[in-house]
Amino acid sequence: MSTTMKPSPPAGESLTPTIRQRVLPSAVSGQEVVLLGVIIVLWVALYFSTAGFLSPGSIQSILVAMAPIALMGVGMTIIIITGGIDVSVGGAIMVCSVVTAKTMVDTGIPLVPAVLLSMVVGGLLGLLNGVLIAYGRVHAIIITFGTANLFQFIGLRIFDSKTINGIPSTFDVFGRGVNGRTLGIPHSFVIMVVIAAIAWWYLRHTAGGRHFYAIGGDAQAARLAGVRVQRRVLLAYVITGLLVGLGSCFVIAQGTSSLDQSIGIGKELAVIAAVVIGGTSIMGGRGSVLGTVLGALLVQTVTSGVTQLRWSSQLSDLFVGIFIILAVGADLLRQRTRRSK
Repeated sequence: MSTTMKPSPPAGESLTPTIRQRVLPSAVSGQEVVLLGVIIVLWVALYFSTAGFLSPGSIQSILVAMAPIALMGVGMTIIIITGGIDVSVGGAIMVCSVVTAKTMVDTGIPLVPAVLLSMVVGGLLGLLNGVLIAYGRVHAIIITFGTANLFQFIGLRIFDSKTINGIPSTFDVFGRGVNGRTLGIPHSFVIMVVIAAIAWWYLRHTAGGRHFYAIGGDAQAARLAGVRVQRRVLLAYVITGLLVGLGSCFVIAQGTSSLDQSIGIGKELAVIAAVVIGGTSIMGGRGSVLGTVLGALLVQTVTSGVTQLRWSSQLSDLFVGIFIILAVGADLLRQRTRRSK
């Protein structure tokens, strides 16, 4: 993310963009290559250990399950790059899901308005987080821990201690069934890939995207350099809220025609795990959307593998926890090495 200047051109030559070369980090980091290698090794090992792990149905199930985590992880990546965090994602999923599902049952709204409704609700929740964090100047984990409880309270009040039944099949286009895929590829996975690619390009190739890294590296220096820190931080949480709204539609589609009060519980940990395992520094200033997608794929591979091996589900939490510790340890060692140079 640094910029270098070549030596001054000979007299008479104009200063053109060709003598400026922006030096960007490698498109694929070493940690992402390692992650990809680990995933391939796991897939090969599971292929020989379980019957049908690499069958089309199994792969489609993994891609559908990872899509909402990776999608929300895109927003979480931007937040953590700025040095923040959002532990209210689970509560926000509950609010978005119950509002959308209840509206679909009561009014029968079609697909597009239902998706927009969920995204608007998610965006408003993200806006609340963003305003409190950007202008309240309180650490993000304190604010989002508080709003997590607030969102869960709101969600449970809307549930009114009842399960929502008879949800229409409107979101089947995002689900596991035949209507949820084209040429065997799940629609929710395709949407996630497109959004992740846009975010990857924006963060890497635009000034606005690089401002997020500058804020995470040193917010005061970024402010002195002219970056509108508060607006950027606010934007990061609003983007995450919008993606949580869209991801909630995918979560609803993965379920049945009923929605209970357990929706969203623990999802924030899965999203943060995908981001951290993907190589985004928990200290801010460094990270990649590509790493987050690979992290989500690794987490889902471990979860599916443990299930197909018929091991205790607690082992998947153990393995994911080990991956998180290894990723954070690698990040701290990398930072220590960088400071010692």
